Amino acid sequence: MGKPTRVTNEIRALRFAAGEMTQAELADRVGLTRQTIIAIEQGRYSPSLEVAFRIARVFGVPLERVFGYPEEES
Repeated sequence: MGKPTRVTNEIRALRFAAGEMTQAELADRVGLTRQTIIAIEQGRYSPSLEVAFRIARVFGVPLERVFGYPEEES
């Protein structure tokens, strides 16, 4: 894969807060593979906007609670 994305995420923490949901369970709920969830969690892949919203909805939180994008440094 290419260089890591600057998009950050809290998916792992949200999975554990949601009764220790597995990566496979999250993948099933949003229609992805477990490998894709792993890549997103590790910052190696940025999901599409649609997928990002589906992930946030699984946890019942706003998109900004799941994903972040650091501001440009001057």
